[in-house]
Amino acid sequence: MTALLEIIKTRIRDHGPLTVAEYMELALAHPEHGYYMHRDPLGAEGDFTTSPEISQMFGELIGAWTAAYWQMSGGGDLAIVELGPGRGTLMRDLLRATAHVPGFHESLLVLLVETSPQLKRMQRALLTGKHSRIAWLPDLTQLPEVRTVFIANEFFDALPIRQFVKTPEGLKERLVDIDTDTGELHFTLQEMGIRLVKGGTHYGDREIVESCPLARTVATQMAAHMRAFSGAALMIDYGYTGGSRGNTLQAVRKHAFFPVLKDPGTADLTAHVDFDMLAQVFEEARLDVQGPVTQGEFLLRLGAKLRAEALLERANAAQRETIISGLHRLTAPSEMGELFKVLGVCDDPRLSLAGF
Repeated sequence: MTALLEIIKTRIRDHGPLTVAEYMELALAHPEHGYYMHRDPLGAEGDFTTSPEISQMFGELIGAWTAAYWQMSGGGDLAIVELGPGRGTLMRDLLRATAHVPGFHESLLVLLVETSPQLKRMQRALLTGKHSRIAWLPDLTQLPEVRTVFIANEFFDALPIRQFVKTPEGLKERLVDIDTDTGELHFTLQEMGIRLVKGGTHYGDREIVESCPLARTVATQMAAHMRAFSGAALMIDYGYTGGSRGNTLQAVRKHAFFPVLKDPGTADLTAHVDFDMLAQVFEEARLDVQGPVTQGEFLLRLGAKLRAEALLERANAAQRETIISGLHRLTAPSEMGELFKVLGVCDDPRLSLAGF
């Protein structure tokens, strides 16, 4: 039994079953044993791979998008805030790709929002010398009072969710408890005292509906800052529009699916992002929402094919294979191109953000 599993079981015995959100928070962010706290989860030797690690083109195109916004909005001081920056690969590629834009780097303050000590060390090592003004923040409560571009690539999917189930007896919450027969963790349902009536939105019997309160909180913070100081946001994640997709909670270890409740702290836990909810938060703040569009559409509109062709011109055989496969993985509907969505937000409705 892992140390974190024993901690979780003790907490359940002392205080009762955990919400799915509480379980995810402990599994991912426990200060001593949380999944993200003391490991590098990325790459072939890790558990999963993100778009910036697949191809340099991803960060370069995000850089082109950011520089285009800066130019369209009149230049001047700008903070780039990346939420959950991984190893720092996206920001490294963004800065390299925009170094030639006159005046852009001189106007920039780069802020990385990171809670993992291990990933923060990796980011510092990778980004040392890449820009003169880079700083780290634990959250969004200490943002400078300046126009800001927020970049969140595969950030919202790791935020803790709650799950609710519509049953013939009413709405119940899905909780994590200890099975009295096996002693293992299992899911159980708890009455909420909410009876469902006919009419309105209909969910099939026993369908799971997910909610992510922390995603709403973070989006609200971003929206308030953009309203006060101007700016834009780019959110890229796997997710959905048009209502609940049922149970999307999943665990991944060594690039394969893993039982969600087994060995907490040793696998990544994620859930699909509700892009309608995110869009609603920004719309309620009277910001201009553009998209969501698929990642494939977005990157191709930004010139992914042209960038790939430019890289291929000076590539050797091994590099050519990497470039071609990277473009395919990022944009093909059968890979990341369809499942991943991109949402753009801007405080100025007169600006048409690139890629949308």
